[in-house]
Amino acid sequence: MATPNLKFEDEMFYTKAIAAALRIGFVGLLVVLSYLILKPFLFVIMWGIIIAVGIYPLFKKFAALLGNRKKLAAAIITLFALAVLIVPSYFLMQSAIGGIQNLAAELEAGVFKVPPPSEGVAEWPLIGKPVYEAWKLASVNLEGAIKTFEPQIKEFASNILSGILGLGSTVLLTLVSIIIAGALMAKADSAEIVARKAFKILIGKRGEGFTELAGATIRSVVQGVLGVAFIQAVLAGIVMLIFNIPFAGLWALIVLFLAIIQLPPLIILIPIAAYSFSILDTTSAIIFLVLCIIISMSDALLKPIFLGRGVDVPTLVILLGAIGGMILGGVIGLFVGAVVLAIAYKVYQTLLEDTSLREEDAAKEN
Repeated sequence: MATPNLKFEDEMFYTKAIAAALRIGFVGLLVVLSYLILKPFLFVIMWGIIIAVGIYPLFKKFAALLGNRKKLAAAIITLFALAVLIVPSYFLMQSAIGGIQNLAAELEAGVFKVPPPSEGVAEWPLIGKPVYEAWKLASVNLEGAIKTFEPQIKEFASNILSGILGLGSTVLLTLVSIIIAGALMAKADSAEIVARKAFKILIGKRGEGFTELAGATIRSVVQGVLGVAFIQAVLAGIVMLIFNIPFAGLWALIVLFLAIIQLPPLIILIPIAAYSFSILDTTSAIIFLVLCIIISMSDALLKPIFLGRGVDVPTLVILLGAIGGMILGGVIGLFVGAVVLAIAYKVYQTLLEDTSLREEDAAKEN
């Protein structure tokens, strides 16, 4: 027969269990609702956090120069970053839209002519012969070429339009992310405390160490991968603008993508350089080709500078993160995916090393 004390303890246990379940359910409901509300802005917020962490060392030095006035430093850096993004983007977008308008006007007036291809085009591996034949047909009979390749032209035009729209939306979302990064930097101390507490709750005593690891990984990827890719894309875009290459903004975006996934930008720059020989004089085309090669090879110089004290992350992790992130969140996801997967890789690697060390210590004690 159960004693009154046992019955009371059972009732108290059930009461506490129900209360705990209700609290967990309430917290879970809040988390789910918050996620659904923030879901449209998730990648933008994450990109803002990544930017803030990536440039935090620069922010600290600049704030110290201003007498530790962090809000002023955050405002100046934010305005500078906005200007750095807006000015090149404006010229690249203007070039892309202007190129389309000029092409449409020349086609409508019937004055657009395709220069004949050089014989060397036919010698390109794999695609040389079909490209040469299509190019030659367009130079001799443009209307016939348009009719022959009408489905491909429509698809290509649609892709260009979507690419320009995607570039515009990416710039707009990045502007919002920069503003978020500025707000986070202005409250850097409290944000760091929150991050440490969050890691401590999720991981335990080693939470503070993981906070440092996550920050180092973000800075490594932002500076050594994304930073170098951005520099190469901007340089490529500026060079193409100088030499009046059509759709410079779109090609610069492709250069950015290739550089992030650790492929040489020459993959796209070489065909553009080959095309430049048909629209530029020989000297200008050769200069353009040389500049394209220098831009593509510049990562060999830039990466040691930006990545010198960073965290080593395999190229495959960056590649998978960038492609997966782009599938999920567009161009912004390209950046966020590479960083998030790099952090996951380093955290997982550290956890495995920590577990192995503990097992070795336990084996030695036994």
